[in-house]
Parts: sequence; structure tokens; C-alpha cells
Amino acid sequence: MKKVLIFGGTGQVGTHLVRKLTKNNYRVTVITRNIHEKGHKIKIMGNAGYIDLVEASIFEEKKIRNLFENADICINLIGILFEKKKGSNFSNIHSVFPSLLARLSKEYKLSNFIHLSALGIDRASDSKYANSKLEGEKKILKYFPLATILRPSIVYSSSDNFTCNFMTLLNRLPFFPLYYYGKTKFTPIHCSDLTDIIYYVISKKLYPNIVECVGPEVFTFKEILEKLLELIGKKRFLIPLPLPFANISASIFELLPEPLITRDQIKLLKYDNVITGKYKTNSDIGSPSKRFFYDEVKKYCYMWKEGGQFSTSKYIDKEIK
Repeated sequence: MKKVLIFGGTGQVGTHLVRKLTKNNYRVTVITRNIHEKGHKIKIMGNAGYIDLVEASIFEEKKIRNLFENADICINLIGILFEKKKGSNFSNIHSVFPSLLARLSKEYKLSNFIHLSALGIDRASDSKYANSKLEGEKKILKYFPLATILRPSIVYSSSDNFTCNFMTLLNRLPFFPLYYYGKTKFTPIHCSDLTDIIYYVISKKLYPNIVECVGPEVFTFKEILEKLLELIGKKRFLIPLPLPFANISASIFELLPEPLITRDQIKLLKYDNVITGKYKTNSDIGSPSKRFFYDEVKKYCYMWKEGGQFSTSKYIDKEIK
């Protein structure tokens, strides 16, 4: 039985991945900052004996080091979209910590180290987020040359911070701002497709270095919003927002504990989130995405529709199936 060490296992991708791995007889150790807050969620993801929970901070190097003694594979899913307190800055989370995991993976002779990065970061040179991700990738490959770095586009599912947040806002607001006229392109990938890719790399013992992970479709930001509006049965004004006003609003949002958008994220929105052609894609390595955006979001969009779980379309769809 292969033993997999997962950092960030209680997040959107992590919970899907734990289920996938334990279902296929991998023993998983999940590290979490608060075992009482999120432990119950992870414990139900697999059969008894297949999941171990360890409470530790990513800054406790001694405790983390001990976990590598019995591991075969290490997977890092930890990432942040905005900086919070001093310790939780882009540099620490995206660069320093991943390089530590890469060094320990090399020291303890693990068979693979898989790191979740982000698509489009090599284009966004003016973004702190993107630069920290790139720096982390360089350090990982320096310490563990056989590491696998996955660069996904926007990851969505019923528990994401992308479609769920947008449907909530579109449901409540009479209008929605379009940054850069909504022309930025995305290739959203469903969370299950991404975990399938990770499992494929592990089970097939592949070492493809950097892989761009994308869904089967390309949408502009405006097209994504229009599809979400159609799914929840709402009509809203989509209004282009000039960049100076966008930055002013973002600076105000940054004062909130969980900002809707930051000035750094606005910089990222300048650049298309699509494959570059410089690296292999998930299709190239043999794990193409199978799930389509509209069909997948339709399965859980009823939570934002008139009538909620009792909305007519939900039950019509069930009867048809």
C-alpha cells in the first residue's frame, strides 16, 4: 500500500483527491492546521484505516520532517489568493514552504513530489501572486528535479470559491462589473478532472515536470458570467469598469477579512488563462478533461435559483435521467 502525504488536503481539491486515492487503496496522511474544525470532513472520505489526520502548522519544520519518514509520495495543494497576516504571505506559502517540501522529498527519497501551481503565471510578471508561484516552481525543480508541477486553470465544483461566489453575487446585485471588458479568456477545469490527473500521474508513475491542466472549453470572463446567469435564471447588467475605478474598489475590498477582489488579482485578469504551448497539457500525458462547464454547474446551480432545492428544473432533470 502506497503512503501519500497531502498538504492542503482539507480544501476543495484535497477533499476530492483524498476520496479518489483511498478508493484506490492508497493510504493518505492529511496535514491540517485545525483538526477539530476540518477533521470530521476528511474522516468520512475513505474506509477506516486509510486516512490519518495530523495537526500541524506549515511552519513547524521538525514536526513536518517526521512525517516524511514513512511516506512514498508528497502532494502540496496549499495556496492563497490574497495575503493575510504576516506569516501567510505569497512568498512563504508559494515559495519557501514548497521548497522545504521538495528538499525533504529528496532527502527521504520519496518516489514523487506533486505540486499544484497555477496557469498563466509566466505571463503575469507584474503580479506578486504569479511571481511567488514562479519562484516556488524554480526552487522545487532545483531541489527535486523529478517533481511534477501541475498548472491548472480556474478549478470549479459545488464547493469552489469561483462559481459559487459569482452565483451568490449575481443573485443579489442588480449589476456586475466587467474588468478589462470581460475579454480575458479562461479554460475552467472541474475539480474531479484535476484529481483524475493527479491520480493518473501517481498510478502510471509519470514524471512530466510541468503540465498545464485545462478543461475542454475556452470562455471569456463575460461568457462565464452569462452562462451562470442563464443557469440561475437571472438577468443582470454587466458593466465594463474602468481600470482606475477597479483599483479603487479593490483597495477598499482589501480591508475586508475575505476580500472579493484585490489589486493584485486585477493585474492577473489582464492575462488570458489558457495553454501557452510551452509545456505538455493533461491531454498530452493521457488524461484529458471530460467534464463540461455548463453541464457540471447545472448540477448544483439550483441552490441559487428561485425555489432552491425545490426548483422545478432540478426534479425534471431527475425524472429525465
